[in-house]
Amino acid sequence: MKFKKIFLTIFIIALLLIITIGCSKVNNPEDTFEAYLLNWEKQEFNSMYEALSTNSKEYISQDEFLKRYENIYGGIEAKNISINIKDDDEEPQDKEDNESIVPFTLLMDTVAGKVEFSHEVKLIQEDDEDGKKWAIEWNESMIFPQMVKGDSVRVETIAAQRGEIHDRNGSSLAKNGEIQIIGIQPQGLGNSEDVVKERLAQEFKMSIENVDNKLNASWVQPDLFVPIGSLPSDEKIKLQELTSLPGVLTQKKAARVYPFKEVAAHLIGYVAAINNEELEQLEGKGYNQNSIIGKTGLESIYEDQLKAIDGKVINIIKEDNSIKETIAKRDAKDGKDIQLTIDANLQRKIYNEMKEEQGTTAAINPKTGEVIALVNSPSYDPNAFVLGLSEQQWDSWNKDPKRPLLNRFSLTYSPGSVFKPITAAIGIEQGKLEHNKSINISGLKWQKDSSWGDYNVTRVKDSGKPIDLKDALVYSDNIYFAMAALDIGEKPLIEGGESFGIGEEIPFNYSIKASQISNDDNFSGDIQLADSGYGQGEVALSPLHLSTIYTAFLNEGNIVKPILNIEDVEGTFNIWKENVISKETANLLKDYMVQVIEHPQGTGRGGRIDGLTLGGKTGTAELKGSSEEEGQENGWFIAFDDSNIVITMMLEDVGEQGGSAYVVPKVKRVLEGYLK
Repeated sequence: MKFKKIFLTIFIIALLLIITIGCSKVNNPEDTFEAYLLNWEKQEFNSMYEALSTNSKEYISQDEFLKRYENIYGGIEAKNISINIKDDDEEPQDKEDNESIVPFTLLMDTVAGKVEFSHEVKLIQEDDEDGKKWAIEWNESMIFPQMVKGDSVRVETIAAQRGEIHDRNGSSLAKNGEIQIIGIQPQGLGNSEDVVKERLAQEFKMSIENVDNKLNASWVQPDLFVPIGSLPSDEKIKLQELTSLPGVLTQKKAARVYPFKEVAAHLIGYVAAINNEELEQLEGKGYNQNSIIGKTGLESIYEDQLKAIDGKVINIIKEDNSIKETIAKRDAKDGKDIQLTIDANLQRKIYNEMKEEQGTTAAINPKTGEVIALVNSPSYDPNAFVLGLSEQQWDSWNKDPKRPLLNRFSLTYSPGSVFKPITAAIGIEQGKLEHNKSINISGLKWQKDSSWGDYNVTRVKDSGKPIDLKDALVYSDNIYFAMAALDIGEKPLIEGGESFGIGEEIPFNYSIKASQISNDDNFSGDIQLADSGYGQGEVALSPLHLSTIYTAFLNEGNIVKPILNIEDVEGTFNIWKENVISKETANLLKDYMVQVIEHPQGTGRGGRIDGLTLGGKTGTAELKGSSEEEGQENGWFIAFDDSNIVITMMLEDVGEQGGSAYVVPKVKRVLEGYLK
């Protein structure tokens, strides 16, 4: 029995020691505050509230506590919160046995930058159902030390300006302007409600039900402005007409504006509100739910330079709505302006010639490589995306068989006869083509031998005499270049094309599909090889690449590097491909292409301009699945003067209009306006 009593006594003492040690840990103020800090860093505000003292819970309710922290921390976008208890080297403060002061430092990232402060927390020991515990004495200074009861926190935005896009002469292609928001003040409608709703629904291509939904939103009051749609600020007559309706008002709004509208739509692109996927991908790069971002074209390509990063200020606001103190500030950062090599006036001239057609045009300065025009037709107005694109308009563009949203200048096409100078250059450089050797070709059809079956290469005209290279270019003789391709051979033709950059991407700011001579870098047989000699078969080039290649004929065999940004211009001559062909070959082919326009029977004769010496090449590319069927014909014309411009225009499906003959006068009118 005695042994049992001793054992029981020892057990009780041990148990009391465990309880005492355990209680001392629970009742340690530093431990209590460290648990509070952990919840603070995780922004677990419910758990933080549970650690407050009874007095603090009477001071602020749980709902109000949660609301304050969630609103403030959400508003300042608090992240990466780090809180540390400070080592206090000073003499300890006088305090009661049931009170403790713990100093700490807080560091966190916010929308306005890093915020750091030092403060101290008071803990008190109070009764608990399990005994004593330490609890946090809370007041507003625990949010920010400067705060007292009645203070609030406000985040203000300092608006930054997106960089603008200008042409070479300073004309705005994308600028920061304003639009007019058209809306209804319900109390002003009077008896005209139905008439007004019908008129606005018609104007903004929406249903009356859609207008009603806007007017019946929960926030709407009779005297408030209810936005319905937007219009450009320059449509003054329409604005005047709409605001003359009862209850219809306008408000100005800052917005991106595209002054040249359809003329440069595919090149410049447009901006719109950032979506959730983009926001997630670009986290940490200055974007938020209200950001505008480039969606297509140069607005997207130059997004990093153009983007504006708004500034932010976190202020403590007193009850009288005045600023008490600034907690953090991040200055606004305007986007960088971009100046292009594009000539907007030339761009407009070209578009006006093309706007009823499907096609594309690229123009380049042959000496500097500056791209001075990239045009698509048909096109669309990018302002519609800023104003608020209606579903009706979107469906109309998407269902239009002419495909106005398609960016044609970024694609490749069968070039037809505009490829012939390239074949000629490869043949001469390979020693497979003698430019002054005449070939006797009779008739309009030719085939290598009977192995071709019913297939023949055809030409438009039989000159009735043996023809040499100059004649073949002047008359655009398919048979001559089919023969030349067979003489050159498969591998030399492909390798010769590669020397012109065919098969690789153009070093250019805008993504352009790589050109090709064949789909698989080989030929299915002699027929495809022969067809490739005059730009048919599987040959496909972009208009910009063709314009760039033709600079070799004007630069003694050197191909310039195409440039779109003025900043990238280095001196007066930027080379992409050096010594692609000899100086002699380049000058020879240039002279022959001058004859394409100057010769009375040249296929480009219609492009001749008095007082100017122009060269060029016409081409009609037939697109068909087999030799038996008739296919769509695309018309080409490349024209150049010696030092100012190489322009390549391609129009789709112009067989009934005369093929390339339909394109030539359009290019002529463009050059007359540009060069004279």
